[in-house]
Amino acid sequence: MNPSRLVRVGLVQQRVGPDIAANLEHAIAGIRDAAKRGATLVCLQELFNWYYFCQREDHAFFKLAEAIPGPTTARLSDVARELGVVIVASLFEKRAEGLYHNTAAVIDADGKYLGKYRKMHIPDDPQFYEKFYFTPGDLGFRVWNTSVGKIGVLICWDQWYPEAARLTAMQGAEILIYPTAIGWLPPEKAAYGERQQAAWETIQKSHAVANGCYVVAINRTGHEVLPGSEAGHPGIEFWGGSFVADPSGRVLAKAGQDEEVLTVDCDLTAVDTVRTHWPFLRDRRIDAYSGLTQRYLD
Repeated sequence: MNPSRLVRVGLVQQRVGPDIAANLEHAIAGIRDAAKRGATLVCLQELFNWYYFCQREDHAFFKLAEAIPGPTTARLSDVARELGVVIVASLFEKRAEGLYHNTAAVIDADGKYLGKYRKMHIPDDPQFYEKFYFTPGDLGFRVWNTSVGKIGVLICWDQWYPEAARLTAMQGAEILIYPTAIGWLPPEKAAYGERQQAAWETIQKSHAVANGCYVVAINRTGHEVLPGSEAGHPGIEFWGGSFVADPSGRVLAKAGQDEEVLTVDCDLTAVDTVRTHWPFLRDRRIDAYSGLTQRYLD
């Protein structure tokens, strides 16, 4: 029998305020809390250091972007080195003048910056106007061999696409990590809220099952109305609910709707066991899937 490869994962689910520096320190406090409880891999929510600004199209918000690697990753690298934890952090990346991405940085437990993933699927829905801000990722789907194991990172809207999870798992990912900013539009919550959250959880559990790996989803929380919004603007009520699913799709732990630092043990030996007993990767008919590269089969 293979020895246990136990990884304690920390999910930092938080509210944010108007002060970027204070939000960063709040996130670092969450990382410290998770590390104190034994976490060796700590994940932050999507665009963790300010409000979810994509609620409206506003050129002023491009000033929030920064280089990656840059000042925030440098600060987090120091924290990772001090605590001996791997950190996954989602940031607004300025790549060049007029070129921006929604990007997650991966920092190893020795503080080394390992690289970044740029969000591939960019939504454009009411109050989620991401196409205004973000260029689709061009780095492809990536996996990093960290000190705790092989992790793949995808971001929010990516979580609805089985292809993204599959291509990341096919590179050896044992844990799929989804920094997320998803919530209810208050006028729609009564009619659609419960089914929206259930669908969000179900699709990610299915990635765990189909790929025989752990899924870690970190969502933000709090009711956010952007500064400068017109009177009566409903904002977005982020529902929290961060969770970890094992390779059988079982939810190991789930946060509530308020701030919470969740720590969850993941035994990575389960990945090999489940993939051996449910050999979905073995039985894929790769000779029959050419249609997946087309938009639609008319």
